[in-house]
Amino acid sequence: MDMETGVTMETADLKALLANGGRQDREVAKQLASKLYHLDGFRRTEVAPYLDKNNEFSQMLAEEYLQLFDFSEMSLDQALRKFLTAFVLTGETQERERVLDHFSGRFQQCNPETFRSRDAVHTITCALMLLNTDLHGQNLGKSMSSQDFVTNLEGMNDGKNFPRDMLKALYQSIKNEKLEWAVDAEELQRSLVPDGDDLLNVPRVKAKGNPFLEVPSDERAPTYKEGLLSRKVHADIDGKKTPWGKRRWKTFYAILKGTVIYLMKEELGPNKQASEEAISIHHSLASRAEEYNKRPHVFRLKTADWRIFLFQAENAEQMSSWITRINLVAAMFSSPPFPAAVGSKRKFSRPILPSVTSKQSEEEQLESHDAMLQSILDDLDDHQMTFPDRKWKAKDFEEYKVKQEYFEYEKRRIETYVNLLKVKLNEGTDDLQKLEGCLQDCADGFGGLKKSHSSPSLNLEPQTPVVKVKRNVSERRTYRKILPSRRRKAL
Repeated sequence: MDMETGVTMETADLKALLANGGRQDREVAKQLASKLYHLDGFRRTEVAPYLDKNNEFSQMLAEEYLQLFDFSEMSLDQALRKFLTAFVLTGETQERERVLDHFSGRFQQCNPETFRSRDAVHTITCALMLLNTDLHGQNLGKSMSSQDFVTNLEGMNDGKNFPRDMLKALYQSIKNEKLEWAVDAEELQRSLVPDGDDLLNVPRVKAKGNPFLEVPSDERAPTYKEGLLSRKVHADIDGKKTPWGKRRWKTFYAILKGTVIYLMKEELGPNKQASEEAISIHHSLASRAEEYNKRPHVFRLKTADWRIFLFQAENAEQMSSWITRINLVAAMFSSPPFPAAVGSKRKFSRPILPSVTSKQSEEEQLESHDAMLQSILDDLDDHQMTFPDRKWKAKDFEEYKVKQEYFEYEKRRIETYVNLLKVKLNEGTDDLQKLEGCLQDCADGFGGLKKSHSSPSLNLEPQTPVVKVKRNVSERRTYRKILPSRRRKAL
């Protein structure tokens, strides 16, 4: 149909027009935006891919789509809730941020007196998304307080401070009622994974979770390693000791596909098989479990949320190979952490590490890790210069210890990434077997020689042995010093 006549096109005609690279102007954008908004021929999860691209038509379409929302006389949290119940925020981190930027522009347009600029709205919007995870997510350290939230946003209102009362009200709103995403896992997986393509059949997203932290689900991702592994869960989220009944060893057929390790009961056969568990290895560190001597060829994996797994390989060679490849994949594809609005500047809290796969080149990734390493080294130096004295309270000593542990672990993790990427770039090859040979000559895969102090029971430095003598009850009773009675003493 002729767009210049003003006749509304059918959904199928619009899809065909875009697929064939046809006319993409404001009128086409308006009609497509209306159909996306009303879900006329589209599923809810199909909307985001049209709006989050970095090109002129996608930006035009996003503007027209957001024009269909009226956020007038709403607070920012109310507008964000309304938007997230209608729009499914999917895609890479930068794509999600583009959509949130369009949302911010529309909110500022509807409420020009509330915020100074679109950028100011975008800053608080991202801060609210991350605050939601901090308060209602997987307890990454201490939850952010209202004062922390206000402090983290100081000077971010185009160089000035946001109204304190407004920030406290936004904080309280998110604390009292978490943000919800109007999509279930089944619908989202259908949109991300075409029928028949999901060989592992793993539900990769959790309903109503933070889309910045979803487990990656790229079916086109290469397989870096597979084989038999026995697994034992040693620590749950935040390094908390796993309950005794859940620590037993179980054997799986493991597949390292992209940045996820899939654990299955047996090797994948012609009949597609479900994975029992999926472990994301973004920002993780694998190393030899040298202090664990109950089984041979055991390595430990510490994830971004500080869970700890023990894995037993078939032999020493396989153990070293798993360590190398896990660390190398984590080094190549771990995205930079979220900015300071995630954590507290006054009270220490680990930053949230996004699970989305980095799209940077290996050179850019190395440069990014180098910058992170330098920042960690500077923070560690500053931290060690403020050694606690006798005047400190017990909680201050504990805070100091936790922070020291974090900096030392991050130093080791990022150093491992930097060393691996340097070797890979120097060798100029994607042949993992060849790289393993080179890495074996360089500190055994940069994961097996140095000890980590991130687990209270697995990685304690050897101490002078203390011999304890165990006595039975009768012995303990007779051991007491016998004192003469006062009467006899008087005599």
